[in-house]
Amino acid sequence: MPFTARTAEETAAARLRFYADGYAPLPGLLTSDGLDELRAETQRLVAIARRRDFTMSCMDDSPRHMTTLGGHVIARESSLVRELYGDQRLLGLVGAVAGEPPLTVPDPLERHVLNVLHRQGDTHGAHTDDYPYALVIFLEAPHSPAHGGLLQYVSRAGSLADLDTDRACSAHHRAGDAYLLRSDTTAHRVTSLTRPGVRRTVLNLAYTTRSAAPRSTQSARELYI
Repeated sequence: MPFTARTAEETAAARLRFYADGYAPLPGLLTSDGLDELRAETQRLVAIARRRDFTMSCMDDSPRHMTTLGGHVIARESSLVRELYGDQRLLGLVGAVAGEPPLTVPDPLERHVLNVLHRQGDTHGAHTDDYPYALVIFLEAPHSPAHGGLLQYVSRAGSLADLDTDRACSAHHRAGDAYLLRSDTTAHRVTSLTRPGVRRTVLNLAYTTRSAAPRSTQSARELYI
Protein backbone atom coordinates (compact mmCIF):
# COMPACT_ATOMS: atom_id res chain seq x y z
CA MET A 1 0.00 0.00 0.00
CA PRO A 2 1.68 3.26 -1.09
CA PHE A 3 2.02 5.78 1.75
CA THR A 4 3.36 9.30 1.56
CA ALA A 5 6.71 9.57 3.34
CA ARG A 6 6.67 11.89 6.34
CA THR A 7 9.65 13.90 7.47
CA ALA A 8 11.02 13.72 10.99
CA GLU A 9 9.74 17.26 11.54
CA GLU A 10 6.22 16.34 10.41
CA THR A 11 6.18 13.29 12.66
CA ALA A 12 7.46 15.28 15.65
CA ALA A 13 4.79 17.93 15.10
CA ALA A 14 2.11 15.24 14.92
CA ARG A 15 3.38 13.73 18.18
CA LEU A 16 3.19 17.07 19.97
CA ARG A 17 -0.33 17.66 18.66
CA PHE A 18 -1.38 14.18 19.74
CA TYR A 19 -0.04 14.64 23.27
CA ALA A 20 -1.79 18.00 23.60
CA ASP A 21 -5.13 17.22 21.95
CA GLY A 22 -5.53 13.44 21.77
CA TYR A 23 -5.76 13.99 18.00
CA ALA A 24 -3.16 14.29 15.25
CA PRO A 25 -4.04 14.96 11.60
CA LEU A 26 -2.05 13.05 8.98
CA PRO A 27 -2.88 14.89 5.75
CA GLY A 28 -2.23 13.08 2.49
CA LEU A 29 -1.26 9.82 4.19
CA LEU A 30 -2.17 7.86 1.07
CA THR A 31 -0.53 8.50 -2.27
CA SER A 32 -2.89 8.90 -5.23
CA ASP A 33 -2.22 5.27 -6.22
CA GLY A 34 -2.81 4.10 -2.67
CA LEU A 35 -6.05 6.04 -2.46
CA ASP A 36 -7.29 4.60 -5.75
CA GLU A 37 -6.45 1.04 -4.67
CA LEU A 38 -8.02 1.29 -1.23
CA ARG A 39 -11.05 3.22 -2.49
CA ALA A 40 -11.77 0.51 -5.07
CA GLU A 41 -11.52 -2.13 -2.35
CA THR A 42 -13.87 -0.32 0.01
CA GLN A 43 -16.37 0.30 -2.77
CA ARG A 44 -16.48 -3.46 -3.24
CA LEU A 45 -16.92 -4.00 0.51
CA VAL A 46 -19.74 -1.43 0.74
CA ALA A 47 -21.86 -3.78 -1.35
CA ILE A 48 -22.06 -6.20 1.59
CA ALA A 49 -22.22 -3.56 4.35
CA ARG A 50 -25.30 -3.09 6.52
CA ARG A 51 -27.44 -0.02 7.10
CA ARG A 52 -27.83 1.13 10.73
CA ASP A 53 -30.39 3.58 12.11
CA PHE A 54 -30.74 3.60 15.91
CA THR A 55 -29.71 5.32 19.12
CA MET A 56 -26.97 3.71 21.20
CA SER A 57 -28.06 3.34 24.82
CA CYS A 58 -24.56 2.71 26.18
CA MET A 59 -23.38 6.01 24.65
CA ASP A 60 -26.01 8.38 26.09
CA ASP A 61 -28.55 7.46 23.41
CA SER A 62 -26.48 9.16 20.72
CA PRO A 63 -27.65 8.53 17.14
CA ARG A 64 -26.23 6.19 14.52
CA HIS A 65 -27.36 6.80 10.94
CA MET A 66 -24.73 5.12 8.79
CA THR A 67 -23.70 2.02 6.87
CA THR A 68 -21.07 -0.25 8.43
CA LEU A 69 -19.07 -3.42 8.00
CA GLY A 70 -17.36 -5.17 10.91
CA GLY A 71 -13.80 -6.41 11.07
CA HIS A 72 -14.74 -10.09 11.17
CA VAL A 73 -16.37 -9.78 7.73
CA ILE A 74 -13.64 -7.55 6.31
CA ALA A 75 -10.99 -10.07 7.38
CA ARG A 76 -12.79 -12.76 5.42
CA GLU A 77 -13.41 -10.63 2.34
CA SER A 78 -10.31 -8.44 1.98
CA SER A 79 -6.66 -9.48 2.11
CA LEU A 80 -5.75 -5.88 1.24
CA VAL A 81 -7.27 -4.48 4.44
CA ARG A 82 -5.77 -7.29 6.52
CA GLU A 83 -2.34 -6.47 5.12
CA LEU A 84 -2.87 -2.75 5.66
CA TYR A 85 -3.75 -3.31 9.32
CA GLY A 86 -0.44 -5.08 9.97
CA ASP A 87 1.75 -3.00 7.65
CA GLN A 88 5.02 -2.35 9.47
CA ARG A 89 5.45 1.15 8.03
CA LEU A 90 1.97 2.09 9.18
CA LEU A 91 2.54 0.59 12.63
CA GLY A 92 5.81 2.50 12.84
CA LEU A 93 4.04 5.77 12.09
CA VAL A 94 1.33 5.09 14.68
CA GLY A 95 3.95 4.25 17.27
CA ALA A 96 6.02 7.33 16.47
CA VAL A 97 3.01 9.65 16.87
CA ALA A 98 1.53 7.85 19.89
CA GLY A 99 4.86 7.45 21.66
CA GLU A 100 4.51 3.69 22.24
CA PRO A 101 4.33 0.60 20.03
CA PRO A 102 0.79 -0.28 18.90
CA LEU A 103 -0.53 -3.81 19.18
CA THR A 104 -3.34 -5.49 17.26
CA VAL A 105 -6.57 -5.71 19.23
CA PRO A 106 -7.78 -9.14 20.40
CA ASP A 107 -11.34 -8.76 19.08
CA PRO A 108 -11.49 -9.30 15.29
CA LEU A 109 -14.80 -7.42 15.17
CA GLU A 110 -13.09 -4.10 16.03
CA ARG A 111 -9.68 -4.42 14.35
CA HIS A 112 -10.65 -2.74 11.11
CA VAL A 113 -14.15 -1.45 10.41
CA LEU A 114 -15.77 0.40 7.52
CA ASN A 115 -18.00 3.41 8.28
CA VAL A 116 -19.97 5.11 5.52
CA LEU A 117 -22.14 8.24 5.77
CA HIS A 118 -23.97 8.64 2.46
CA ARG A 119 -27.41 10.12 3.08
CA GLN A 120 -28.36 13.63 4.11
CA GLY A 121 -28.58 13.60 7.92
CA ASP A 122 -26.24 10.63 8.34
CA THR A 123 -24.14 10.88 11.50
CA HIS A 124 -21.90 8.82 13.78
CA GLY A 125 -23.01 10.08 17.18
CA ALA A 126 -21.06 10.76 20.36
CA HIS A 127 -18.90 7.96 21.74
CA THR A 128 -15.57 6.78 23.03
CA ASP A 129 -13.89 3.57 21.87
CA ASP A 130 -12.91 0.41 23.72
CA TYR A 131 -9.28 0.60 22.54
CA PRO A 132 -6.83 3.48 22.98
CA TYR A 133 -5.83 4.23 19.40
CA ALA A 134 -7.90 4.72 16.25
CA LEU A 135 -6.24 5.41 12.92
CA VAL A 136 -8.98 6.73 10.62
CA ILE A 137 -8.25 6.75 6.88
CA PHE A 138 -10.47 8.70 4.47
CA LEU A 139 -11.49 7.18 1.15
CA GLU A 140 -14.26 9.69 0.48
CA ALA A 141 -14.96 12.98 2.25
CA PRO A 142 -17.18 16.05 1.88
CA HIS A 143 -15.41 18.73 -0.16
CA SER A 144 -16.46 21.54 2.17
CA PRO A 145 -16.84 21.75 5.96
CA ALA A 146 -20.26 23.24 5.26
CA HIS A 147 -21.39 19.84 3.95
CA GLY A 148 -20.94 18.18 7.37
CA GLY A 149 -19.06 15.00 8.16
CA LEU A 150 -16.69 16.85 10.50
CA LEU A 151 -14.88 15.15 13.34
CA GLN A 152 -15.75 16.79 16.65
CA TYR A 153 -13.65 15.84 19.66
CA VAL A 154 -12.78 16.69 23.26
CA SER A 155 -9.55 15.32 24.69
CA ARG A 156 -9.58 13.87 28.22
CA ALA A 157 -13.35 14.26 28.34
CA GLY A 158 -15.24 13.87 31.58
CA SER A 159 -18.33 12.76 29.67
CA LEU A 160 -19.82 12.74 26.20
CA ALA A 161 -21.70 15.91 27.15
CA ASP A 162 -18.38 17.77 26.84
CA LEU A 163 -18.95 17.67 23.07
CA ASP A 164 -21.70 20.24 23.57
CA THR A 165 -19.40 22.72 25.33
CA ASP A 166 -16.84 25.22 24.12
CA ARG A 167 -14.14 22.62 24.73
CA ALA A 168 -15.16 20.80 21.55
CA CYS A 169 -12.88 21.10 18.51
CA SER A 170 -13.81 20.32 14.89
CA ALA A 171 -11.69 19.03 12.01
CA HIS A 172 -12.31 18.65 8.28
CA HIS A 173 -10.45 16.05 6.22
CA ARG A 174 -10.08 15.16 2.55
CA ALA A 175 -9.87 11.84 0.72
CA GLY A 176 -6.40 10.36 1.27
CA ASP A 177 -6.03 12.04 4.66
CA ALA A 178 -5.96 10.23 8.00
CA TYR A 179 -5.85 11.07 11.67
CA LEU A 180 -4.77 9.31 14.85
CA LEU A 181 -7.08 9.63 17.86
CA ARG A 182 -6.63 8.70 21.52
CA SER A 183 -10.07 7.21 21.15
CA ASP A 184 -10.74 5.71 24.59
CA THR A 185 -10.41 9.01 26.49
CA THR A 186 -11.36 11.47 23.74
CA ALA A 187 -15.10 11.99 23.32
CA HIS A 188 -15.81 12.22 19.60
CA ARG A 189 -18.53 12.19 16.97
CA VAL A 190 -19.07 12.92 13.28
CA THR A 191 -21.46 15.74 12.42
CA SER A 192 -24.46 15.14 10.16
CA LEU A 193 -24.16 15.39 6.39
CA THR A 194 -26.03 18.50 5.35
CA ARG A 195 -26.85 17.83 1.71
CA PRO A 196 -27.70 14.91 -0.61
CA GLY A 197 -24.97 13.32 -2.73
CA VAL A 198 -22.22 13.85 -0.15
CA ARG A 199 -20.29 10.80 1.07
CA ARG A 200 -17.86 10.15 3.92
CA THR A 201 -16.19 6.73 3.76
CA VAL A 202 -13.49 5.78 6.25
CA LEU A 203 -11.58 2.75 7.42
CA ASN A 204 -11.04 2.81 11.18
CA LEU A 205 -8.06 0.75 12.33
CA ALA A 206 -8.03 0.08 16.09
CA TYR A 207 -4.87 -0.62 18.10
CA THR A 208 -4.05 -1.24 21.73
CA THR A 209 -0.90 -1.31 23.88
CA ARG A 210 0.61 -3.49 26.58
CA SER A 211 -0.28 -0.92 29.22
CA ALA A 212 -3.90 -0.33 28.15
CA ALA A 213 -6.50 -1.21 30.75
CA PRO A 214 -9.12 -3.69 29.48
CA ARG A 215 -12.39 -1.96 28.58
CA SER A 216 -15.49 -3.41 27.01
CA THR A 217 -18.83 -1.90 25.97
CA GLN A 218 -21.66 -3.16 23.79
CA SER A 219 -21.09 -0.40 21.25
CA ALA A 220 -19.12 -2.38 18.68
CA ARG A 221 -21.54 -5.28 18.71
CA GLU A 222 -24.50 -2.97 18.30
CA LEU A 223 -22.86 -1.28 15.33
CA TYR A 224 -20.95 -4.01 13.51
CA ILE A 225 -22.63 -7.39 14.03
